[in-house]
Amino acid sequence: MGSKAVALTAAPLTIALVLTGCGGGGGGAPAGNATADATISIYGTNPPGNMLPANATDAGSAKMQEGLYSQLVGYGADDGRPFDQVAESITSADKKVYNVKLRKGWKFHDGTEVKAKNFVDAWNWGAYGPNAQLSATWFKQIDGFDDVYTKDPDGASGPQKPPTPASKTMKGLKVIGDHEFEITLKAPFSVFTTVIGYTPFAPLPDKFFADPEAFAKNPIGNGPLKFVSFTPNVEIRMTRNDEFPLDQKKVKFRNLVIKIYSQQEAAYKDLLSGQLDFIETLPPSAKAGGKYKTELGDRLLTAKLLSISTLTVPSYLPEYGSLDLRKAIALAVNRDQITKTVLADTYVPADGWVNDNIEGYEKGVCGEFCEYDPAKAKEYYARSGHSGKITIQSNSDGGRKEPLEAACNSIKNAIGVECTFVGATNFGEFRNIIDGSKLTGLGRSDWGADYAEIENFLNPLHRTGGSSNDSKTSNPQLDALLAQADATADRAEAIRLYQQAHRLLPTYFPSIPLWMERGVGARSDNLATATMSFKRRLEYASVTVKGNG
Repeated sequence: MGSKAVALTAAPLTIALVLTGCGGGGGGAPAGNATADATISIYGTNPPGNMLPANATDAGSAKMQEGLYSQLVGYGADDGRPFDQVAESITSADKKVYNVKLRKGWKFHDGTEVKAKNFVDAWNWGAYGPNAQLSATWFKQIDGFDDVYTKDPDGASGPQKPPTPASKTMKGLKVIGDHEFEITLKAPFSVFTTVIGYTPFAPLPDKFFADPEAFAKNPIGNGPLKFVSFTPNVEIRMTRNDEFPLDQKKVKFRNLVIKIYSQQEAAYKDLLSGQLDFIETLPPSAKAGGKYKTELGDRLLTAKLLSISTLTVPSYLPEYGSLDLRKAIALAVNRDQITKTVLADTYVPADGWVNDNIEGYEKGVCGEFCEYDPAKAKEYYARSGHSGKITIQSNSDGGRKEPLEAACNSIKNAIGVECTFVGATNFGEFRNIIDGSKLTGLGRSDWGADYAEIENFLNPLHRTGGSSNDSKTSNPQLDALLAQADATADRAEAIRLYQQAHRLLPTYFPSIPLWMERGVGARSDNLATATMSFKRRLEYASVTVKGNG
């Protein structure tokens, strides 16, 4: 198990900020202003899409979404435990029909009240197939989803213009009053009240439905931060929502700048010089020899991350179709050496497809194939019938290039086949390659849990048509097990079924497990307190800015 988050201890969130002083990095408030008027800046990557809640599946968008929207439930920063947020209560007698009552008086940033219809209408819009939202299938548990979401013959949705659905609304969503609605699922789903804290389940104001495209360029949320501007490849700017009602998630600074970098090294240099206030991951040069420990001192932040790094194997590439080839590649990666040297023990080898901090994790699911064995790798490769070279694709920024080049070298040395790293310029460009099913080789596929459930490592990533099924694989046996687990009201029994589904993955290797991150980031000297969450993001409510005294 990974260590519990041990970032600098944040002050209790309800204590008023009384210190005065200068602002944080990124052009903060002038000296003499209250620290509550400060500007802070954090590391970001360029979002590949339009950043609507049901379309934002990438890390670059998530940092904005985290501040912009508040869902029915929120998550604890350190352990991911859900708590009621916009919801005053969520009740169910059978885990199938849920009654939701909203807190009254919660406002969108345009001053309109958040009402039941804003959730219902947003969910229906996000699920509707022709709207082509990447997260549409997150609504699949709701009764009537199949009436609003259709797929083309190839199993892809959205841009391929599938048949027009039978309905624009799901029959499982019913508005009862301004502050109350009912959700009926197809079957019981034991983790539903956790799932609905994820970004696609955000409410949308009435203004959105009049012109979604215009809204995407100037979004209006209901969260602790308001959108100000987005300059592609430069920055996203946000500012505090002074009307935000929930003390637990209020921010204590004025402005947030998400600075977009193409090179992690540049971001880390800015952090050390005070020009950047938070980075959630460190570049290879800082990790080498544990250099970051002396450079950062008490500015080092750690977190109990819920993540997994894999190499996805695209099912649409016939040259990677041999199971023996996939096993050979898995055996040829020296995870121990790469995590100790290139990644400087900030990662540990993965032994399956589920993070070891998740309830339901089982040790060694990948078995012998996640152990480095060059001789066995050669045997499997000889049986595979593969010829030609192997490639690994990823964005080159964000410190992704170096460990994957090392993986390529390990593969080459173990089985004697040419392996090449193919880098995209930035994360947004790389995600567009994956989302467009345009990989030409193995592709980096990192996953950070949206919430602390084993289900989140299986349904989105491996179910047929899953929102983040980068390999585009389809396994009917896995789908059946996941459907059975989803429909099991008893959580312990559901976890047992998810574990069975997990154990199916090494029978066909839709991806190759590599390593799990141990959560190492940093704050600048401008911040007095900061916590990194289980999602590897800055917990905005934890931040206080130093005074000038």
